[in-house]
Amino acid sequence: MKYQVGDEILVLHTNEEGRIIEIMNEEMVMIEVRGVKFPAYMNQIDFPYFKRFTEKKLFPEKKAPQKIYVDQIPKEKIKVIEAKVEDGVWINIVPKFSLDDFNDEIVENLKIFISNHTRVGYKFVYEQSFNGEVGFAIESTLHPFTDFYIHDIPFAAVNDSPSFTVDFSLVEPHKKKADHFETHLKIKPKQLFQKIETLKEDNKTTLTYSLFAIYPDKAEDNHIQMDILRSAGFKVYDAAKIKEHIAPARSVIDLHIEKLVDRHDHLTNFEILTIQLAEFEKWFELAQFHHKPSLTIIHGVGTGKLKGEIHDLLKVKKGVKNFINQYSDFYGYGATEVFFEY
Repeated sequence: MKYQVGDEILVLHTNEEGRIIEIMNEEMVMIEVRGVKFPAYMNQIDFPYFKRFTEKKLFPEKKAPQKIYVDQIPKEKIKVIEAKVEDGVWINIVPKFSLDDFNDEIVENLKIFISNHTRVGYKFVYEQSFNGEVGFAIESTLHPFTDFYIHDIPFAAVNDSPSFTVDFSLVEPHKKKADHFETHLKIKPKQLFQKIETLKEDNKTTLTYSLFAIYPDKAEDNHIQMDILRSAGFKVYDAAKIKEHIAPARSVIDLHIEKLVDRHDHLTNFEILTIQLAEFEKWFELAQFHHKPSLTIIHGVGTGKLKGEIHDLLKVKKGVKNFINQYSDFYGYGATEVFFEY
């Protein structure tokens, strides 16, 4: 291989010098330039010795002037400078491959980067979790058009469904932009395995997941004078008595579609699931608002799709102490009981 860890290199498109800190695979290396670490393709770097030699040649040889005719002037080569495309902020995952005892290529770990493809700088708080438990957190600043290396994840830990939560705020606050913006990404193991196989087949190195395309605007102030609403005939409740006007909570909710709508034969599976999850969200919030100790959710057995979606939501919802899906005389395995903590 042309390069080794510790080699000094020159970044061709910026003419900056740095060094190699890690060989990632046959095409990519991790380099460090002025304290910033980021991945680079090997055809984007070179050794800096020729540059240094030409810079140190302080007294070039003097040559006699020579006549140059018009037809001897070479045509200038056009350098195509790759434009910086603004397409938002991304999480990039770079699998690091190694060879096992049988000389087969395997993934050793996953390198996690946050890439800023905008002209704006952001402060961010990053948390990475496995099955709802935070395993790594960091708070830092993401500069414009910068790849920020976060950490490595052992590939074996992918089976624990890694999730990523990043809370962004502007380095330079703007009165029309949101004070902060939180985004969440959860990766399913099976999908990740398939994407890595596709990555190898396409001879690529990086998996990309969009966090946001445009940083959101600040929510408009929709405050309306209460007297105007009363005059228009609307009911206006005192905030101190709001609990009196909210529907009572339930201890058990049944999400079978026939319990929720009169007719459902014209609905697609996606539409049915959407209605069921909306109903779950409604009664979950009411149970927490009324400080219920627990809530039993009847989702049935079926294909397990509804149960899986509800369990995924319960893993990340605040105030959930734990939940169980065990056999009962009333619901069999078709219900999950949630226990709250306040």
